[in-house]
Amino acid sequence: MYLDSIKKKEIFAKHGGSETNTGSTEGQIALFSFRINHLTEHLKKNRKDFGTQRALQLLVGKRRSLLDYLKGKDIEKYRALVKELGLRR
Repeated sequence: MYLDSIKKKEIFAKHGGSETNTGSTEGQIALFSFRINHLTEHLKKNRKDFGTQRALQLLVGKRRSLLDYLKGKDIEKYRALVKELGLRR
């Protein structure tokens, strides 16, 4: 499996402050970004997988709304996270 509990703990420890802080906005955005990258690679190989395509679109929307929330709350954390994750915006 591409995303097990160990990988999740790594992501939350790096971006969320601690591995048990799964509710942090930064940690959730990082987790969504990891999943989005995985699904994007899957769709490059399987162009006609429309269920995965819909799931990808929903994840991108969730990440966008969390990014907008973080931007309104703390612009410095937003800029640092976007730079660290390599997001375009």
